[in-house]
Amino acid sequence: MLLGAGKMGGALLEGWLAEGLDPGRVAVVDPAPPPEAAALIGARGIALNPDLSALPAPAVILLAVKPQVAAAALPAVAGCAAPGTLVVSIMAGKTLANLEAAFPAGTAIVRSIPNTPAAVGRGITVAVPNGRLTPAQRELAHALLAATGACEWIDDEALMDAATAVSGSGPAYVFLLVESLARAGAAAGLPADLAARLARATVIGSGELLRLSDLPADQLRRNVTSPGGTTAAALAVLMAEAGFDPLLEQAVAAATARGRELAG
Repeated sequence: MLLGAGKMGGALLEGWLAEGLDPGRVAVVDPAPPPEAAALIGARGIALNPDLSALPAPAVILLAVKPQVAAAALPAVAGCAAPGTLVVSIMAGKTLANLEAAFPAGTAIVRSIPNTPAAVGRGITVAVPNGRLTPAQRELAHALLAATGACEWIDDEALMDAATAVSGSGPAYVFLLVESLARAGAAAGLPADLAARLARATVIGSGELLRLSDLPADQLRRNVTSPGGTTAAALAVLMAEAGFDPLLEQAVAAATARGRELAG
């Protein structure tokens, strides 16, 4: 059962179907799914907003609604949970304790945070279990979350806010890099549209090189950097005491702190 077929829920559903999940085994609960998800649901004959009381207990309930509507949305699906049901949440800020309070005592629960590249199958999800999972349930949760990219597990929920600050929020940092690089190129004299295309293509290509290479990022950086050359001159600024590292450290720390505030 999928609660919420928005951008992330829809991306997961698409990933599951692409990997061969029988559409007849899926029920989607969403009063107003976006057009793309509604089209997919209709085309594959997936049950949309069925009578929950008439359904057998689901093996998995995946929670993909926005956290601000969780209080209103969870009770209906929580009533479907049986002793063997696995609950997987991708809701930001909702802790394992929050989720355990919403479902029957003893429910196996996974809290996770994906990121937006999941929409193109290049996401990364960080997950933490509540200790009730069987090995088979953990394997199932991993398969479901990895349908849109990679999945990493942590055992300490206290690390989730920092993980969210790095990977959940991280795409925004990369997009800002593209914006900033384009503006810098324009400031150096390039036509703005050309600078934007160069910046975008450079980040896309660099990411693909990083994905395909076995070399660590620092070695790939050194491979681009000739001693005394133009790249070295730029890196001298970016790697200065007040440069890239401390700024990103401050940014991740701010996101981590805000995550803890939102989680209460």
